[in-house]
Amino acid sequence: MKGFVNVLFVFLSVAIFAQKPAHLVKPSDTLNKEAFINTVDQSLMLFYQDYASKQEYDSIIKLLNYESTDLPKFTDEEYCARLEEMNKMSPFHLDCNQATLSTIKFFVDKRRGFIRIAMGRSDLYFDMFEEKLAEYGLPKELKFLAVIESGLRPQVKSRAGALGLWQFMYRTGLYFGLKENSYIDERMDPALATDAACRYFRQLYGIYGDWNLVLAAYNAGPGNVNKAIRRSGNKTNYWEVRPFLPSETQGYVPNFIAAAYLMTYHAEHNIIPVEAKVHNAQLDTMCLSLGVHMATITSLINWPTEEIKELNPIYKTSYVPQTVPAQCITGPLDRIGLLVGLEDSLYKLEKSIYSGTTVVKPVVVVDVPAEGDTVAIDTNENSTEPYFYHVVKTGETMNAIATKYLVTVEQLMEWNALRTTNIYAGQRLKVKGANKSVPPPPVVPAKKYYSVRSGDTFSKIADRNRMSQAELRRLNPKININRLTVGQKIRIR
Repeated sequence: MKGFVNVLFVFLSVAIFAQKPAHLVKPSDTLNKEAFINTVDQSLMLFYQDYASKQEYDSIIKLLNYESTDLPKFTDEEYCARLEEMNKMSPFHLDCNQATLSTIKFFVDKRRGFIRIAMGRSDLYFDMFEEKLAEYGLPKELKFLAVIESGLRPQVKSRAGALGLWQFMYRTGLYFGLKENSYIDERMDPALATDAACRYFRQLYGIYGDWNLVLAAYNAGPGNVNKAIRRSGNKTNYWEVRPFLPSETQGYVPNFIAAAYLMTYHAEHNIIPVEAKVHNAQLDTMCLSLGVHMATITSLINWPTEEIKELNPIYKTSYVPQTVPAQCITGPLDRIGLLVGLEDSLYKLEKSIYSGTTVVKPVVVVDVPAEGDTVAIDTNENSTEPYFYHVVKTGETMNAIATKYLVTVEQLMEWNALRTTNIYAGQRLKVKGANKSVPPPPVVPAKKYYSVRSGDTFSKIADRNRMSQAELRRLNPKININRLTVGQKIRIR
């Protein structure tokens, strides 16, 4: 998937930015950056939709002709051979011994359903895990630790009070910068908790220099591991230290190895992943300048509150508070894209519902359109007409759409930043009031800028300021996102 995205950007960049001799350059060669961004966004959206809809079960299962009830059996030698293959590409010691073999067999016999569910949830988190782990120079196998810690459920809380994907205790979370108040608990935020876990892993590896001991210290705490090392005669190998560790921690590394093994060889064991509700590649983020109830978002764009909560576990309640820096919400690309365009309407609706005041004109409740639908969207309380999104149907032309709404083709192209009349089925076209003047833009708040630092990328700047890249591009239409310079000013408000 990432390969496709990279190829797409390279292709478009080469096609658009390729240098021509001066005598061949014409005024029409000037790049319309808004149109370019529109083209890229639409291409990526179509790919993500296609990617998500065409995921199939592992081809190995098909080749082996397993029936759904088949429970394949393997010898110890086969298990050990597979672990050895994994060891060749891993800095972990995935030893094949009685402890790991018995744990793997237990998972195969008694925890198949757990692995199926974890495989499904991995589509939402593993890409982000691997990106963060790579950023800190850590082994990608550490992503499997979240499987045995939380089953990849960010809201899960242990009896001891550990919380989130990485099961941080309250004080440990505070130590690594994860804050908590009445509305938020950053231990449940997938990205923030993963960043904290990476810093913790790196710190522990600096102490022990052995990844299996790092896992033991993550579970039992460095104090207990240090005691076990002393009792073992100052051994530095996990398996030699293991007998002196607490009983729960003695099973921790075998559990990790079993999870890593089955997440890697699930197909050979006829373990079919549960289909993921949403893939990480289909998500975007929007940051809110005001406090908002999730129910308001539901009312505005018909995005179920339970789904909003599920994708935004950082919030203890269904309220997103106003903070500095701003709080953000994550959701499917289509929902976030629609919400970004309705941000002013969102705040007006929130005020009308929860402050006891009335707005001059009610906000129109909208939904994500199906093919062929047109949706009215009111973005300005002083406007006399809404504008529309028309979803292109198979066989429709730009001229036919313009005729339908009593506008010109040129207006459609201007409103949608298009350079040609080429359109495709499923494309969303903005259509403003027929032959009416465009409503005045809303009042813009005070501008705020970020100074580019060494090593910054457009993506990192967006993440650091808790914005989506789409929002950042909208605020900086003239910035070349591929050629940032140290000290350059990027608008973030």
